Amino acid sequence: MLVPAIPIVYLVVRAGSAGTEAWHATLEGDLVGIAARSLLLALLVAAGTIAIAVPWAFLVVRSDLPARRVWGLVGALPLVIPSYVGALALVGAFGPRGMLQDLLEPLGVERLPEMYGFGGALVVLVLFTYPYVLLLVAAAWRRTDVSLERAARGMGRTPWQAFRSATLPQLRSSIVAGALLSALYAFGDFGVVSLLRVDTFTRQIYLRYGALFDREGAAILGLVLCVITFVVLLVERRVLRGDRRAAQARIAARDHGEQVALGRWKVPALVFVSVVTAFALVIPLGVLVWWLASIGADGAWADRIQAVLQSMGGSLLAAGIGALVSAVLAMPIAILLVRAPGRLPSIVETVVYSGYALPGLVAALGLTFFATRAAFWLYQSLAILVIAYVIRFLPQALGATRASLERVNPALESASRGMGLGAWGTFRRVTLPLAGPGVLAGAMLVFLTAMKELPATLILRPTGYETLATQLWAETNVSDYPEAALPALVLVAISAVPLWLLVIRPVAGIEAARATTAPPGDSGAGD
Repeated sequence: MLVPAIPIVYLVVRAGSAGTEAWHATLEGDLVGIAARSLLLALLVAAGTIAIAVPWAFLVVRSDLPARRVWGLVGALPLVIPSYVGALALVGAFGPRGMLQDLLEPLGVERLPEMYGFGGALVVLVLFTYPYVLLLVAAAWRRTDVSLERAARGMGRTPWQAFRSATLPQLRSSIVAGALLSALYAFGDFGVVSLLRVDTFTRQIYLRYGALFDREGAAILGLVLCVITFVVLLVERRVLRGDRRAAQARIAARDHGEQVALGRWKVPALVFVSVVTAFALVIPLGVLVWWLASIGADGAWADRIQAVLQSMGGSLLAAGIGALVSAVLAMPIAILLVRAPGRLPSIVETVVYSGYALPGLVAALGLTFFATRAAFWLYQSLAILVIAYVIRFLPQALGATRASLERVNPALESASRGMGLGAWGTFRRVTLPLAGPGVLAGAMLVFLTAMKELPATLILRPTGYETLATQLWAETNVSDYPEAALPALVLVAISAVPLWLLVIRPVAGIEAARATTAPPGDSGAGD
């Protein structure tokens, strides 16, 4: 469990061994500007995702929006599109030489505004990270007790005042947690800021490590990035500690209330979800299909398909192994946290979650340093890429497994042991079947995220080993966008499968598991 600490140790050692000149050269550069730009981008992305996700969650959970179940599913679908693919497609649609420019040129519009830069990156990151907030807030809204809001209305408060005083406190932890996920994603993003030429921490680290061969400067910037990230996480943990305890105390029976009639707001609500869906889903996929069709019938299609199949095999293998290893490691940690809580399990949990706070680029640099200095047999191997996936995404598997395990009634395990089954037999025949849906959900979430991981894959993959993400990146680096369409569409199609199982078609048996594993006094309703 000390493996997630390797990248942090690398940063401390490498930055600590840097000379005074290296520190001065790095700190005297545009460090303040880079830090301010990175933090501002993360903050605005968090605000933007809240502005989209909270109204959307209300519409699909509490309102009479037409086809609200369909819109609830559509709202999660942008997760299948990697943010750098979305950036590429939106530039192709709305950029200075994009499709819209071609359509408007006969009307005398010679050039559209640039999509590159801070504003473009902000729009792209909001559009492709708001589902993180939406899924958490919608789930929390289904668990709120509407009787509190009804009581506030009975005391003469307006609907907005009742929401702010009664419902919003129940949603606040989920809103902040989802926004934090989006902010951390933006803070550690590499693909979007590189494509749109925004000078943030990750882009500077990559440039220093690769093009400038300034490994010490890259380590110093990486260390600063990690310190800021951990400070943000510490503040979030302290701020929301009381909210989470209160949420746990409200686990019993809830009154979910009736749907809110939208009335004259129904049409604006439909316009809102339709416009967001158009920019986050329909237009990017349409651009990719258009690019693919524009290639036409030439003699290179056999080579293209062969290259994509090879990259697809690389993606499936690396992401599949990463998901499997993460699921296996998550189970004993979750059992330790749920069945034997204490200081040691808390330390283990903190170490594991520290890997999720690390940008993929920083994790890759740390593992490269470790492999070349202490485990050369790992260098340029598939194993080190899998380790990077596990370090980065094990918390996703752990969170889902722990939540599922917490719903397993300990009395069932005690009864099993009382009937003569040992610890292993009880785990195999009682605990694992009941916690299985959560374990599977965690593994699929890791698989979905690992399929789209770019910076760690670029640095750690063996020579000649291609994934869909790296093939896509190679095509975009030479501005051959039509050639990037095929691997992009295949990546989206494969990513849609785990999302379909996670969101659109809930894992089979999960509802039965909820009813079976609910602790005494909790029917599991609304979870």
